[in-house]
Formats: sequence, structure tokens, C-alpha cells
Amino acid sequence: MSKINTLLFDCDNTLVLSEELAFEACAELINEICATHNVKLEKPFTGESLIKEFVGQNFRGMLVGLQKIYNFSLTPEQLEDYVRREEDAVIAKLKASLVPCPGVDAQLEALQAEGKYKLVVVSSSAKRRVWASVVKVGQDRFFSEDVVYSAATSLPVPTSKPDPAIYIHSLEQLGKKAEEAVAIEDSKSGTLSAVRAGIKTIGYVGPYSDDRKAEMEKVLRDAGAVVVMKDWSEFPEMLAKIESGAA
Repeated sequence: MSKINTLLFDCDNTLVLSEELAFEACAELINEICATHNVKLEKPFTGESLIKEFVGQNFRGMLVGLQKIYNFSLTPEQLEDYVRREEDAVIAKLKASLVPCPGVDAQLEALQAEGKYKLVVVSSSAKRRVWASVVKVGQDRFFSEDVVYSAATSLPVPTSKPDPAIYIHSLEQLGKKAEEAVAIEDSKSGTLSAVRAGIKTIGYVGPYSDDRKAEMEKVLRDAGAVVVMKDWSEFPEMLAKIESGAA
């Protein structure tokens, strides 16, 4: 069994509480896009309704999905313009209000002090947005910009989780094998992405409301997470289970 030496952290709602803020900005722009392209919605999207439908996907992935659902099409130029606008809007919201997930910084500090693992960020979101998030909450003391990988901007062809491409790319860039790494993910799409790349994955349901935690634990386990934690304080125990071969 290969020794674990690399930890791959999702960013949104795993390291930082960004999903709600980001989806608020997304909803405003998506409603504008739908109106511009004569898409009839029963009611306008809200951040909450978008989260339910598209959590774990980046904005490009959302737009691809929306075009299929509502049968409209965007030109490549329009798509790129909307992706840029969404990135700017989300970064503005994150810079104003972003905070880290409760308890994560204490774990990152302990991991950094131990010096046993390479700490890496693997996200669906654009790298500019991910790095802005990391810097805003001071987590750039744990992660360097060169080990932040984005499905939206780090790949030759942009994609989004659950496509495993970004995890496969990250491992290649780091010179690591899947069995040397553990991923930490809060969404079904993110968990599927890591698992499809052959990486053992810790699910995290901390950011979900108490009435959804049990449901999301099942979702993440069904997607392939080998263990699931409700709080970052459980992380050392979960990692130890994987390293011992118990999970």
C-alpha cells in the first residue's frame, strides 16, 4: 500500500464558506441571461435554488446544463463573456464577505507543522476566484499559488467536476500516483471527480444545514467517499482510517 503524502482539498464550502455567496452572484447573472435569450422561467433563480441544482459545478458547467434544459444556445463568444462577468461578480462578493469553514485553519496549521503532506487545492472554479478566496481568508500561508488547480482554467480544455480530468491533471503535475493522495470534498460532483480519478475521498458535510447533513452524508458515500466527517475536528481520525487501510 502506497504511503499517503498528498492532500487535495476542494475549495468552495470545504476550505471557505463561498457557495452561498457565489451562487447569489450566479443567480443574478443567470436570470439576466435567461431574459436575454427569451427563456421562460416559472420563477427567477435564487442562490438557494441554483445550489440545489448545480452544487459542485462551475459556472461554465451550469451554462452548458441550462442550454440543454431550456433549449437555447450561446455562441462561444457569449459564453466566454458571461464566464468572465460571473467571475468578476463572484470575486467581488467573496472579497467583501468570505470566511473560512469552521475549524479548517486549525487542521491546516497542524498539517503544516507536521510537514508530512503536500497541501494542494483542486477546484472546479476559476483559478483567479480560488486564489482570491484563499488569500482573502489568509490560507495562502498554507497553499502556494502554483498548487492551486482549476477545472475551469488549468486544463487545455475547460471542464467541471464530476469529470475527473482536473484530479488526473493535478496528480500528473505533482508527479504523484492516486494511491499517494487523499481528496476532501463536500459535493456529489466533486466526490465523483476524485473517486473516478482513483483517489480515496473524505466527504465533508459541515456546511450543510443540520436537517440535510444525514441526506448529504448518504449522497457522498453513494458517490464513493470512503469516510464522511461533519466537522473538521474529525479530520485526523478520518485520515488515520484511510492510512491504516481501515477505510
